[in-house]
Amino acid sequence: MAWFLCLCVFLFIGVLLLVLQLMLKEPGLKEPPRLPALPLIGSMLSLWSSNPPHVLFKALQGKYGQTYSLMMGSHCVVVVNHHAHAREVLLKKGKVFAGRPRTVTTDLLTRDGKDIAFGDYSATWRFHRKVVHGALRMFGEGSASIEKIICAEAQSLCCLLSEASAAGLALNLSPELTRAVTNVICSLCFSSSYSRGNAEFESMLRYSQGIVDTVAKDSLVDIFPWLQIFPNADLRLLKQCVSLRDELLQMQYEQHKTDYGEHVQRDLLDALLRAKRSADNNKPAEAGAESVGLSDDHVLMTVGDIFGAGVETTTTVLKWAITFLIHHPQVQRRIQEELDRQVGLDRPPHLNDRGRLPYLEATIREVLRIRPVAPLFIPHVALSDTSIGDFRVRKGTRVVINLWSLHHDEEEWRNPETFDPGRFLNNEGTAVITPSSSYLPFGAGPRVCLGEALAKMELFLVLSWILQRFSLSVPPHCLLPSLEGKFGVVLQPVKYKVAATPRPGWERKSL
Repeated sequence: MAWFLCLCVFLFIGVLLLVLQLMLKEPGLKEPPRLPALPLIGSMLSLWSSNPPHVLFKALQGKYGQTYSLMMGSHCVVVVNHHAHAREVLLKKGKVFAGRPRTVTTDLLTRDGKDIAFGDYSATWRFHRKVVHGALRMFGEGSASIEKIICAEAQSLCCLLSEASAAGLALNLSPELTRAVTNVICSLCFSSSYSRGNAEFESMLRYSQGIVDTVAKDSLVDIFPWLQIFPNADLRLLKQCVSLRDELLQMQYEQHKTDYGEHVQRDLLDALLRAKRSADNNKPAEAGAESVGLSDDHVLMTVGDIFGAGVETTTTVLKWAITFLIHHPQVQRRIQEELDRQVGLDRPPHLNDRGRLPYLEATIREVLRIRPVAPLFIPHVALSDTSIGDFRVRKGTRVVINLWSLHHDEEEWRNPETFDPGRFLNNEGTAVITPSSSYLPFGAGPRVCLGEALAKMELFLVLSWILQRFSLSVPPHCLLPSLEGKFGVVLQPVKYKVAATPRPGWERKSL
């Protein structure tokens, strides 16, 4: 009889738990539509396409709806293509979806997630982000020091363009834009900069491009980690590039530890050193620091994160801006007319001119819309069972927001494939507006881009300085540059050469 009573108790408990689970389950929730999936490989056959992922994911809406799921190997991935669901993930339920997946390539890049961009949501991650955010605010909008640094780099770019123009040469601006943005980030992170042709800078260019080409692209080794046992050229290249990057970071770190002063905070690395030492001594610089640890790896990877992301993203947006301005000389002329009217020839543009140059600001916004630098946001992970709209999302599900779909939604943007800065201006053309909720170039919520303010300053100052002085075009008898990008961590434009013609009044003016 005893065994029978035990069996009845277990059955009763099981039925009770099932009833409770059904009672607690949100009513009306359903599974999102799913692409066909096979054992082991998941939905990979359905994703086989010549189109890059962001374009393919947008096209699949026609069959599966704006939010659907697929299987990447054994991982369930929900793809979000509409701003209402995107804002739910990023803002309304930002902390629930604040997790990050672990992959082979990002673990190599970040020493197992000890950075900000790819690090999983935790007390340590929140503390790191708070420290970095505080340090960035020192150099944020309104900071004379960072504006001075950016203007110095813009001046250097203008001098280079002037020299090339005088010699009748066209330039590939990509490495020069990279150098300029690198120097801004180096000043922020390390209080240092690089001159043209510097060997360390050239090394940095090589490893940065290698990382962009190999990391976080849903390569097979990220989907099936066991493939690491086989020779892999991309993985070998990534390891070499990360090794070069870490060597440079370690050198800067050791130098900063030697020169560190308790009362002077020169840059981001000093701020992280201060936070680490405070935590080590149980005298936290920030609330909550006593509950987390700041290892050397965390410090290095956090700086590497800000450094890497800050350079590649801003450089890419500048390259796209110049590409579209060359395709649309009428937009160039209107920006230049605005600069002539509001700034003139007697001085260079300053940050406090932004309110007086709405068309330039609108053009920057349109570039960020039509060619989002990261068309697919880094995947989020649901940290608990939850939902997106009417769809059930289980703990551990990866969520990919397709920014390309948001920024090219025909229901939100009139002629979304047309480059039209005017869409970001009010009816009078005197102020910048955001005409749609489907505009999220820097993300939102707990994972919003930390460098948004800095990037906007760089884009405004570099473009205003160049366009005040030069008109940009392709050399005679050359085709316009392609508007198709190369998909990777960022969507990069192809390389091409730019001819810079000094504008009237600047032909012989000293730069």
